[in-house]
Amino acid sequence: MRPTNQLGILKGICLVMALVSSLWGQGMTRGIMSPPASVRPPGLKNVGIEQRLNEQIPPELAFRDETGKAVKLADYFGSKPLILNLVYYKCPMLCSEVLAGLTSALKPMKLDVGKDFDVLTISFDPRETPKDASESKAEYLKRYGHPGAEQGWHFLTGPQESIDALTKAAGFQYEYNQQTGQFAHTTAIMVLTPQGKIAQYYYGVEFPTKDLRLALVQASQDKIGTVVDQILLYCYHYDVSQGKYGLIISRVLRLAGIATMLVLGGFMLIMFRRDARHHV
Repeated sequence: MRPTNQLGILKGICLVMALVSSLWGQGMTRGIMSPPASVRPPGLKNVGIEQRLNEQIPPELAFRDETGKAVKLADYFGSKPLILNLVYYKCPMLCSEVLAGLTSALKPMKLDVGKDFDVLTISFDPRETPKDASESKAEYLKRYGHPGAEQGWHFLTGPQESIDALTKAAGFQYEYNQQTGQFAHTTAIMVLTPQGKIAQYYYGVEFPTKDLRLALVQASQDKIGTVVDQILLYCYHYDVSQGKYGLIISRVLRLAGIATMLVLGGFMLIMFRRDARHHV
């Protein structure tokens, strides 16, 4: 057989293999083994976050704090913005990652838990006890390391009816797996206004310190933060779809234009005063 014929046969085999591979990949994508991306796998159909911005978290819901004291969510509303995160303390993976990520974001922040804002960490497992909450609180307060935080970071447990009402208001959807004895859930934290209304959502297990600070300042209705924070809030806008702050170029240019005019105006004023002195 001639070399040219052999080369042609090899090319033909390669083309056939590529075609079969492509068709097989399409079949697998469309088949049972690989459902479309929009279809959730079994066990996760009711798991997710439905954003409910400006929704009031029910203040009358009853829980117990880490000491076992009976409390209502209204006890934490009224004076400071809050961060709400829903976890369960015996979660083997995701919940500890969320708490670790939240602690890492809060630690370098110049705003302090207990002084400028509070944190509500609430279990959605009705079987958990104040003892579980107390152990978790001790661990993360130690990681956070700021004095006085124990007065502002609250770890709660409660009955199923309170959990259902809270998760419904927050748009937090989860499922219990009977086989594993664990919960399937997503990961997110919520920033609340002092009155307990949902201001913003942040997804994942890592949270940018700058974004959280701006969210707390904004949720506080200008009661905390600095002039620099207010300038940043003017220049940045919270993107609901992205769950983070984005730079608004038009506002930055406007602010830069105002600053330039002030500088030029100041320079001209100084020059006019200098000329006036010379003429005298």
